Amino acid sequence: MLLFVFLISIAVLLLCIIKIKLNAFVALLVCAYGTGLLALATYAGGGAPENFASIADVTACVTSNFGSTLGSIGIVTGLGVMLGMFMYESGGIDNIVDKVLKAVGSKRSQYAVSVAGFITGIPVFGDVVYIMFAPMLRVLSRKTGYSMAAYGCALSVATPCTLALVLPTAPPLAVAAAMDINVGVFFFYALISAFVGMFVGGIVYGGFVNRQDQKAGKKWDFSDLDAELAENAAKASDKPKMGAMMAMSILLVPILLILVGSFSAFLLPADSQLLKVLAFLGDKNVAMTIGVLYGAFISRPHLNRSITQIMTDGADKVGLILLITGAGGAYGGILKACGIANVITDGLQGFHMPILVMCFVIAQVLRIATGSTTVALTTTAAIVSSAAAASGVSPILCAIAVCAGGIGLSLPNDSGFWAISRFFHLNEVDTIRGWTLGGFVAGVAILIFACVLSMFQSFLPGLL
Repeated sequence: MLLFVFLISIAVLLLCIIKIKLNAFVALLVCAYGTGLLALATYAGGGAPENFASIADVTACVTSNFGSTLGSIGIVTGLGVMLGMFMYESGGIDNIVDKVLKAVGSKRSQYAVSVAGFITGIPVFGDVVYIMFAPMLRVLSRKTGYSMAAYGCALSVATPCTLALVLPTAPPLAVAAAMDINVGVFFFYALISAFVGMFVGGIVYGGFVNRQDQKAGKKWDFSDLDAELAENAAKASDKPKMGAMMAMSILLVPILLILVGSFSAFLLPADSQLLKVLAFLGDKNVAMTIGVLYGAFISRPHLNRSITQIMTDGADKVGLILLITGAGGAYGGILKACGIANVITDGLQGFHMPILVMCFVIAQVLRIATGSTTVALTTTAAIVSSAAAASGVSPILCAIAVCAGGIGLSLPNDSGFWAISRFFHLNEVDTIRGWTLGGFVAGVAILIFACVLSMFQSFLPGLL
Protein backbone atom coordinates (compact mmCIF):
# COMPACT_ATOMS: atom_id res chain seq x y z
CA MET A 1 0.00 0.00 0.00
CA LEU A 2 2.83 2.41 0.80
CA LEU A 3 4.31 1.77 -2.65
CA PHE A 4 0.95 2.79 -4.14
CA VAL A 5 1.10 6.00 -2.07
CA PHE A 6 4.58 6.68 -3.46
CA LEU A 7 3.42 6.20 -7.07
CA ILE A 8 0.49 8.56 -6.49
CA SER A 9 2.87 11.07 -4.93
CA ILE A 10 5.24 11.00 -7.91
CA ALA A 11 2.31 11.25 -10.35
CA VAL A 12 0.95 14.31 -8.53
CA LEU A 13 4.43 15.89 -8.45
CA LEU A 14 4.73 15.41 -12.22
CA LEU A 15 1.24 16.79 -12.79
CA CYS A 16 1.98 19.87 -10.70
CA ILE A 17 5.32 20.64 -12.36
CA ILE A 18 4.63 19.65 -15.98
CA LYS A 19 0.91 20.21 -16.56
CA ILE A 20 -0.15 22.80 -14.01
CA LYS A 21 3.25 24.57 -14.26
CA LEU A 22 3.34 24.98 -10.50
CA ASN A 23 6.59 26.27 -9.03
CA ALA A 24 8.80 23.32 -8.01
CA PHE A 25 9.11 24.63 -4.43
CA VAL A 26 5.34 24.72 -3.92
CA ALA A 27 4.83 21.43 -5.78
CA LEU A 28 7.32 19.64 -3.52
CA LEU A 29 5.66 20.99 -0.37
CA VAL A 30 2.22 19.99 -1.63
CA CYS A 31 3.46 16.47 -2.34
CA ALA A 32 5.30 16.27 0.99
CA TYR A 33 2.19 17.11 3.00
CA GLY A 34 -0.09 15.03 0.77
CA THR A 35 2.18 11.99 0.92
CA GLY A 36 2.34 12.22 4.70
CA LEU A 37 -1.44 12.38 5.02
CA LEU A 38 -1.97 9.48 2.61
CA ALA A 39 0.61 7.41 4.48
CA LEU A 40 -1.21 8.11 7.76
CA ALA A 41 -4.46 6.93 6.16
CA THR A 42 -2.83 3.58 5.33
CA TYR A 43 -1.88 3.23 9.01
CA ALA A 44 -5.44 3.91 10.20
CA GLY A 45 -5.68 0.37 11.55
CA GLY A 46 -2.36 0.65 13.37
CA GLY A 47 1.25 -0.15 12.61
CA ALA A 48 2.49 3.40 12.06
CA PRO A 49 6.15 4.14 12.82
CA GLU A 50 6.69 5.53 16.30
CA ASN A 51 7.66 9.00 15.04
CA PHE A 52 4.91 9.19 12.42
CA ALA A 53 1.55 8.54 14.00
CA SER A 54 -0.41 11.82 13.74
CA ILE A 55 -1.04 14.85 11.53
CA ALA A 56 1.20 16.88 13.81
CA ASP A 57 4.05 14.48 13.00
CA VAL A 58 3.59 15.22 9.28
CA THR A 59 3.99 18.97 9.71
CA ALA A 60 6.86 18.51 12.17
CA CYS A 61 8.65 16.18 9.75
CA VAL A 62 8.34 18.62 6.83
CA THR A 63 9.54 21.54 8.93
CA SER A 64 12.46 19.73 10.54
CA ASN A 65 13.75 18.21 7.29
CA PHE A 66 13.39 21.50 5.43
CA GLY A 67 15.36 23.24 8.16
CA SER A 68 18.03 20.56 8.47
CA THR A 69 18.61 20.53 4.71
CA LEU A 70 19.05 24.29 4.56
CA GLY A 71 21.12 24.26 7.75
CA SER A 72 23.62 21.91 6.15
CA ILE A 73 23.97 23.62 2.76
CA GLY A 74 22.43 27.10 2.96
CA ILE A 75 25.55 29.07 3.91
CA VAL A 76 27.90 27.38 1.49
CA THR A 77 25.42 27.55 -1.40
CA GLY A 78 24.95 31.30 -0.99
CA LEU A 79 28.68 31.85 -0.73
CA GLY A 80 29.27 29.62 -3.75
CA VAL A 81 27.00 31.77 -5.91
CA MET A 82 28.82 34.93 -4.79
CA LEU A 83 32.19 33.32 -5.53
CA GLY A 84 31.02 32.43 -9.03
CA MET A 85 29.75 35.95 -9.66
CA PHE A 86 33.16 37.44 -8.81
CA MET A 87 34.77 35.07 -11.33
CA TYR A 88 32.16 35.94 -13.96
CA GLU A 89 31.93 39.71 -13.54
CA SER A 90 35.70 40.20 -13.36
CA GLY A 91 36.05 38.56 -16.78
CA GLY A 92 38.14 35.78 -15.29
CA ILE A 93 35.95 33.02 -16.69
CA ASP A 94 36.37 34.41 -20.22
CA ASN A 95 40.14 34.25 -19.86
CA ILE A 96 40.00 30.70 -18.47
CA VAL A 97 38.06 29.64 -21.57
CA ASP A 98 40.47 31.45 -23.91
CA LYS A 99 43.51 29.86 -22.26
CA VAL A 100 42.07 26.36 -22.51
CA LEU A 101 41.14 26.84 -26.17
CA LYS A 102 44.57 28.19 -27.08
CA ALA A 103 46.28 25.32 -25.26
CA VAL A 104 44.62 22.56 -27.30
CA GLY A 105 43.95 24.27 -30.64
CA SER A 106 40.85 24.31 -32.83
CA LYS A 107 41.29 20.71 -34.01
CA ARG A 108 40.81 19.51 -30.45
CA SER A 109 38.38 22.24 -29.52
CA GLN A 110 35.84 19.73 -28.14
CA TYR A 111 38.34 18.85 -25.39
CA ALA A 112 38.73 22.52 -24.53
CA VAL A 113 34.98 23.10 -24.53
CA SER A 114 34.39 20.20 -22.14
CA VAL A 115 37.19 21.21 -19.77
CA ALA A 116 36.12 24.87 -19.81
CA GLY A 117 32.51 23.88 -19.13
CA PHE A 118 33.66 21.53 -16.39
CA ILE A 119 35.60 24.30 -14.63
CA THR A 120 32.98 26.97 -15.21
CA GLY A 121 30.11 24.74 -14.10
CA ILE A 122 31.45 24.58 -10.54
CA PRO A 123 30.90 28.22 -9.55
CA VAL A 124 28.35 29.22 -12.23
CA PHE A 125 24.85 27.82 -12.69
CA GLY A 126 23.99 25.95 -15.88
CA ASP A 127 21.90 28.44 -17.86
CA VAL A 128 24.50 31.18 -17.31
CA VAL A 129 27.22 28.87 -18.65
CA TYR A 130 25.19 28.17 -21.78
CA ILE A 131 24.57 31.88 -22.36
CA MET A 132 28.29 32.61 -21.93
CA PHE A 133 29.51 29.89 -24.28
CA ALA A 134 26.84 29.82 -27.00
CA PRO A 135 28.16 32.65 -29.25
CA MET A 136 31.76 31.43 -29.00
CA LEU A 137 30.83 27.83 -29.79
CA ARG A 138 28.74 28.86 -32.77
CA VAL A 139 31.74 30.80 -34.09
CA LEU A 140 33.93 27.73 -33.57
CA SER A 141 31.42 25.50 -35.32
CA ARG A 142 31.29 27.86 -38.30
CA LYS A 143 35.11 27.96 -38.51
CA THR A 144 35.92 24.30 -37.86
CA GLY A 145 32.87 22.53 -39.28
CA TYR A 146 32.52 20.59 -36.02
CA SER A 147 28.92 19.63 -35.29
CA MET A 148 26.98 22.16 -33.20
CA ALA A 149 25.11 19.29 -31.56
CA ALA A 150 28.46 17.75 -30.58
CA TYR A 151 29.69 21.07 -29.16
CA GLY A 152 26.43 21.30 -27.23
CA CYS A 153 27.07 17.78 -25.94
CA ALA A 154 30.65 18.60 -24.90
CA LEU A 155 29.53 21.60 -22.86
CA SER A 156 26.14 20.49 -21.60
CA VAL A 157 27.43 17.16 -20.30
CA ALA A 158 30.35 18.75 -18.47
CA THR A 159 28.25 21.26 -16.56
CA PRO A 160 25.68 18.82 -15.05
CA CYS A 161 28.56 16.53 -14.07
CA THR A 162 29.95 19.33 -11.91
CA LEU A 163 26.47 20.41 -10.76
CA ALA A 164 25.64 16.91 -9.56
CA LEU A 165 29.02 15.94 -8.11
CA VAL A 166 31.42 18.80 -7.41
CA LEU A 167 31.27 21.02 -4.34
CA PRO A 168 30.27 23.71 -3.58
CA THR A 169 27.16 23.23 -5.73
CA ALA A 170 23.95 22.55 -3.81
CA PRO A 171 22.98 18.99 -4.93
CA PRO A 172 26.14 17.14 -3.81
CA LEU A 173 26.17 19.15 -0.58
CA ALA A 174 22.61 17.99 0.12
CA VAL A 175 23.56 14.38 -0.68
CA ALA A 176 26.62 14.54 1.61
CA ALA A 177 24.52 15.95 4.43
CA ALA A 178 21.70 13.40 4.03
CA MET A 179 24.14 10.47 3.92
CA ASP A 180 26.35 11.86 6.72
CA ILE A 181 29.66 11.53 4.88
CA ASN A 182 32.94 13.45 5.05
CA VAL A 183 32.63 16.39 2.64
CA GLY A 184 36.34 16.61 1.80
CA VAL A 185 36.78 12.90 1.03
CA PHE A 186 33.54 12.93 -0.96
CA PHE A 187 34.79 15.93 -2.95
CA PHE A 188 38.03 14.16 -3.87
CA TYR A 189 36.39 11.03 -5.27
CA ALA A 190 33.39 12.88 -6.72
CA LEU A 191 35.67 15.26 -8.64
CA ILE A 192 37.48 12.34 -10.29
CA SER A 193 34.14 10.66 -11.02
CA ALA A 194 32.75 13.84 -12.58
CA PHE A 195 35.81 14.07 -14.83
CA VAL A 196 35.24 10.47 -15.97
CA GLY A 197 31.62 11.30 -16.81
CA MET A 198 32.65 14.46 -18.68
CA PHE A 199 35.23 12.57 -20.74
CA VAL A 200 33.04 9.61 -21.68
CA GLY A 201 29.75 11.48 -22.13
CA GLY A 202 30.97 14.85 -23.40
CA ILE A 203 34.09 14.03 -25.42
CA VAL A 204 33.83 10.37 -26.48
CA TYR A 205 30.08 10.32 -27.07
CA GLY A 206 30.21 13.89 -28.43
CA GLY A 207 32.79 12.73 -30.98
CA PHE A 208 30.36 9.99 -32.02
CA VAL A 209 27.63 12.60 -32.56
CA ASN A 210 30.04 14.69 -34.66
CA ARG A 211 30.95 11.71 -36.85
CA GLN A 212 27.27 10.99 -37.40
CA ASP A 213 26.61 14.58 -38.49
CA GLN A 214 29.69 14.73 -40.71
CA LYS A 215 28.67 11.50 -42.41
CA ALA A 216 25.14 12.82 -42.95
CA GLY A 217 26.47 16.17 -44.27
CA LYS A 218 24.43 18.08 -41.68
CA LYS A 219 24.55 21.90 -41.94
CA TRP A 220 23.90 24.54 -39.29
CA ASP A 221 22.33 27.98 -39.63
CA PHE A 222 24.61 30.81 -38.44
CA SER A 223 22.80 33.68 -40.20
CA ASP A 224 22.05 35.54 -36.96
CA LEU A 225 25.48 35.03 -35.38
CA ASP A 226 27.02 38.39 -36.29
CA ALA A 227 24.17 40.29 -34.62
CA GLU A 228 24.61 38.24 -31.42
CA LEU A 229 28.35 38.93 -31.30
CA ALA A 230 27.79 42.67 -31.78
CA GLU A 231 25.26 42.71 -28.92
CA ASN A 232 27.67 40.90 -26.59
CA ALA A 233 30.50 43.25 -27.52
CA ALA A 234 28.33 46.24 -26.63
CA LYS A 235 27.81 44.83 -23.14
CA ALA A 236 31.52 44.20 -22.53
CA SER A 237 33.25 45.83 -19.57
CA ASP A 238 35.73 48.66 -20.16
CA LYS A 239 37.97 47.43 -17.32
CA PRO A 240 40.78 44.90 -17.83
CA LYS A 241 39.73 41.30 -17.36
CA MET A 242 41.16 39.25 -14.54
CA GLY A 243 43.86 36.77 -15.59
CA ALA A 244 42.97 33.11 -15.95
CA MET A 245 45.28 31.87 -13.19
CA MET A 246 44.10 34.52 -10.75
CA ALA A 247 40.48 33.65 -11.52
CA MET A 248 41.22 29.96 -10.95
CA SER A 249 42.75 30.83 -7.58
CA ILE A 250 39.34 32.13 -6.43
CA LEU A 251 37.97 28.65 -7.00
CA LEU A 252 40.99 26.80 -5.66
CA VAL A 253 41.37 28.59 -2.31
CA PRO A 254 38.21 27.16 -0.67
CA ILE A 255 38.61 23.77 -2.40
CA LEU A 256 42.18 23.35 -1.13
CA LEU A 257 41.16 24.41 2.38
CA ILE A 258 38.38 21.80 2.42
CA LEU A 259 40.69 19.09 1.11
CA VAL A 260 43.48 19.87 3.60
CA GLY A 261 41.00 20.00 6.47
CA SER A 262 39.51 16.62 5.51
CA PHE A 263 42.64 14.62 4.73
CA SER A 264 44.78 16.04 7.57
CA ALA A 265 42.86 13.71 9.92
CA PHE A 266 44.57 10.78 8.20
CA LEU A 267 48.05 12.31 8.59
CA LEU A 268 48.11 14.04 11.98
CA PRO A 269 47.55 12.77 15.55
CA ALA A 270 44.01 13.22 16.86
CA ASP A 271 45.16 15.51 19.69
CA SER A 272 47.29 17.75 17.46
CA GLN A 273 46.58 21.49 17.73
CA LEU A 274 47.49 21.88 14.06
CA LEU A 275 44.80 19.32 13.20
CA LYS A 276 42.21 21.39 15.07
CA VAL A 277 43.24 24.56 13.22
CA LEU A 278 43.18 22.81 9.83
CA ALA A 279 39.81 21.22 10.64
CA PHE A 280 38.40 24.68 11.43
CA LEU A 281 39.78 26.23 8.24
CA GLY A 282 38.62 23.20 6.26
CA ASP A 283 35.03 23.43 7.46
CA LYS A 284 33.00 24.02 4.28
CA ASN A 285 31.36 27.18 5.60
CA VAL A 286 34.62 28.69 6.87
CA ALA A 287 36.51 27.75 3.70
CA MET A 288 33.86 29.27 1.44
CA THR A 289 33.74 32.45 3.54
CA ILE A 290 37.50 32.81 3.16
CA GLY A 291 37.17 32.11 -0.57
CA VAL A 292 34.53 34.80 -1.07
CA LEU A 293 36.56 37.39 0.86
CA TYR A 294 39.64 36.50 -1.18
CA GLY A 295 37.63 36.63 -4.42
CA ALA A 296 36.17 40.04 -3.54
CA PHE A 297 39.64 41.42 -2.74
CA ILE A 298 41.41 40.34 -5.92
CA SER A 299 38.40 41.01 -8.21
CA ARG A 300 37.97 44.63 -7.16
CA PRO A 301 40.16 46.25 -9.87
CA HIS A 302 38.27 44.35 -12.58
CA LEU A 303 34.67 45.03 -11.52
CA ASN A 304 32.24 47.54 -13.01
CA ARG A 305 29.91 47.20 -10.02
CA SER A 306 30.54 47.42 -6.31
CA ILE A 307 31.31 44.33 -4.26
CA THR A 308 28.15 44.95 -2.21
CA GLN A 309 25.97 44.97 -5.35
CA ILE A 310 27.46 41.73 -6.59
CA MET A 311 27.02 40.02 -3.22
CA THR A 312 23.44 41.26 -3.01
CA ASP A 313 22.66 39.93 -6.49
CA GLY A 314 24.21 36.62 -5.51
CA ALA A 315 21.98 36.42 -2.45
CA ASP A 316 18.94 37.18 -4.62
CA LYS A 317 19.83 34.46 -7.13
CA VAL A 318 20.27 31.76 -4.52
CA GLY A 319 16.89 32.25 -2.82
CA LEU A 320 14.74 30.01 -5.04
CA ILE A 321 17.51 27.41 -5.30
CA LEU A 322 17.60 27.09 -1.52
CA LEU A 323 13.80 26.90 -1.29
CA ILE A 324 13.64 24.08 -3.86
CA THR A 325 16.55 22.25 -2.22
CA GLY A 326 14.96 22.56 1.22
CA ALA A 327 11.58 21.40 -0.08
CA GLY A 328 13.27 18.43 -1.77
CA GLY A 329 14.82 17.52 1.56
CA ALA A 330 11.42 17.83 3.25
CA TYR A 331 9.79 15.60 0.63
CA GLY A 332 12.55 13.02 0.98
CA GLY A 333 12.25 13.21 4.77
CA ILE A 334 8.54 12.41 4.58
CA LEU A 335 9.25 9.41 2.35
CA LYS A 336 11.77 8.19 4.88
CA ALA A 337 9.76 8.91 8.05
CA CYS A 338 6.54 7.23 6.93
CA GLY A 339 8.34 4.08 5.79
CA ILE A 340 8.07 4.53 2.00
CA ALA A 341 11.85 4.74 1.63
CA ASN A 342 12.23 1.34 3.31
CA VAL A 343 9.54 -0.17 1.09
CA ILE A 344 11.31 1.09 -2.04
CA THR A 345 14.78 -0.05 -0.97
CA ASP A 346 13.51 -3.40 0.29
CA GLY A 347 11.59 -3.91 -2.97
CA LEU A 348 14.61 -3.16 -5.12
CA GLN A 349 16.81 -5.33 -2.93
CA GLY A 350 14.27 -8.09 -3.52
CA PHE A 351 15.41 -7.98 -7.15
CA HIS A 352 18.92 -8.56 -5.78
CA MET A 353 19.97 -5.21 -7.17
CA PRO A 354 23.40 -4.08 -5.95
CA ILE A 355 23.24 -1.03 -3.70
CA LEU A 356 25.18 1.20 -6.12
CA VAL A 357 22.86 0.31 -8.99
CA MET A 358 19.84 0.86 -6.75
CA CYS A 359 21.10 4.33 -5.77
CA PHE A 360 21.59 5.20 -9.44
CA VAL A 361 18.23 3.82 -10.61
CA ILE A 362 16.13 5.64 -7.99
CA ALA A 363 17.88 8.95 -8.69
CA GLN A 364 17.57 8.46 -12.46
CA VAL A 365 13.85 7.68 -12.25
CA LEU A 366 13.24 10.77 -10.12
CA ARG A 367 15.43 12.83 -12.48
CA ILE A 368 13.28 11.78 -15.42
CA ALA A 369 10.05 12.26 -13.50
CA THR A 370 10.70 15.69 -12.00
CA GLY A 371 13.12 17.23 -14.50
CA SER A 372 15.31 18.45 -11.64
CA THR A 373 18.74 17.20 -10.60
CA THR A 374 18.40 18.89 -7.22
CA VAL A 375 15.02 17.32 -6.46
CA ALA A 376 16.18 13.89 -7.62
CA LEU A 377 19.37 13.89 -5.56
CA THR A 378 17.97 15.31 -2.33
CA THR A 379 15.01 12.90 -2.43
CA THR A 380 17.08 9.84 -3.35
CA ALA A 381 19.71 10.52 -0.69
CA ALA A 382 17.01 10.55 1.98
CA ILE A 383 15.50 7.33 0.61
CA VAL A 384 18.70 5.27 0.39
CA SER A 385 20.78 6.64 3.28
CA SER A 386 19.82 3.86 5.72
CA ALA A 387 20.26 1.07 3.18
CA ALA A 388 23.60 2.50 2.06
CA ALA A 389 24.89 2.66 5.64
CA ALA A 390 24.02 -0.99 6.22
CA SER A 391 25.18 -2.30 2.85
CA GLY A 392 28.88 -2.72 3.49
CA VAL A 393 29.65 -0.57 0.44
CA SER A 394 31.35 2.76 1.12
CA PRO A 395 28.76 5.50 1.75
CA ILE A 396 31.02 7.79 -0.32
CA LEU A 397 30.56 5.55 -3.35
CA CYS A 398 26.82 5.24 -2.70
CA ALA A 399 26.62 9.03 -2.69
CA ILE A 400 28.51 9.16 -6.01
CA ALA A 401 26.08 6.62 -7.49
CA VAL A 402 23.16 8.77 -6.33
CA CYS A 403 24.72 11.84 -7.93
CA ALA A 404 25.39 9.91 -11.17
CA GLY A 405 21.68 9.12 -11.37
CA GLY A 406 20.90 12.83 -11.38
CA ILE A 407 22.73 13.29 -14.69
CA GLY A 408 21.18 12.64 -18.06
CA LEU A 409 17.87 11.64 -19.63
CA SER A 410 16.74 15.26 -19.38
CA LEU A 411 13.36 15.53 -21.07
CA PRO A 412 11.23 18.54 -22.07
CA ASN A 413 9.96 18.80 -18.48
CA ASP A 414 13.45 20.11 -17.60
CA SER A 415 14.18 23.82 -18.17
CA GLY A 416 17.76 22.88 -19.07
CA PHE A 417 16.47 21.02 -22.13
CA TRP A 418 15.00 24.22 -23.54
CA ALA A 419 17.99 26.33 -22.49
CA ILE A 420 20.31 24.12 -24.57
CA SER A 421 17.86 24.10 -27.48
CA ARG A 422 17.41 27.87 -27.43
CA PHE A 423 20.94 29.12 -26.83
CA PHE A 424 22.65 26.64 -29.18
CA HIS A 425 19.91 26.88 -31.84
CA LEU A 426 19.27 23.12 -31.82
CA ASN A 427 15.99 21.45 -32.64
CA GLU A 428 14.41 18.96 -30.22
CA VAL A 429 15.94 15.89 -31.89
CA ASP A 430 19.47 17.31 -31.81
CA THR A 431 18.97 18.40 -28.20
CA ILE A 432 18.01 14.85 -27.26
CA ARG A 433 21.04 13.46 -29.15
CA GLY A 434 23.52 15.82 -27.50
CA TRP A 435 22.10 16.77 -24.11
CA THR A 436 19.70 13.98 -23.11
CA LEU A 437 21.64 10.93 -24.27
CA GLY A 438 25.08 12.46 -23.65
CA GLY A 439 24.21 13.03 -20.01
CA PHE A 440 22.90 9.49 -19.66
CA VAL A 441 26.14 8.07 -21.07
CA ALA A 442 28.07 10.21 -18.57
CA GLY A 443 25.92 9.01 -15.65
CA VAL A 444 26.35 5.34 -16.56
CA ALA A 445 30.11 5.84 -16.94
CA ILE A 446 30.27 7.34 -13.44
CA LEU A 447 28.22 4.45 -12.03
CA ILE A 448 30.61 1.93 -13.61
CA PHE A 449 33.58 3.88 -12.22
CA ALA A 450 32.04 3.81 -8.72
CA CYS A 451 31.52 0.05 -9.04
CA VAL A 452 35.19 -0.37 -9.97
CA LEU A 453 36.26 1.75 -6.98
CA SER A 454 34.10 -0.39 -4.69
CA MET A 455 36.28 -3.39 -5.56
CA PHE A 456 39.23 -1.58 -3.98
CA GLN A 457 37.45 0.33 -1.19
CA SER A 458 39.40 -1.50 1.53
CA PHE A 459 42.64 -0.09 0.15
CA LEU A 460 41.62 3.41 -0.95
CA PRO A 461 41.88 6.13 1.73
CA GLY A 462 38.71 7.53 3.26
CA LEU A 463 36.21 5.13 1.67
CA LEU A 464 35.66 3.01 4.79
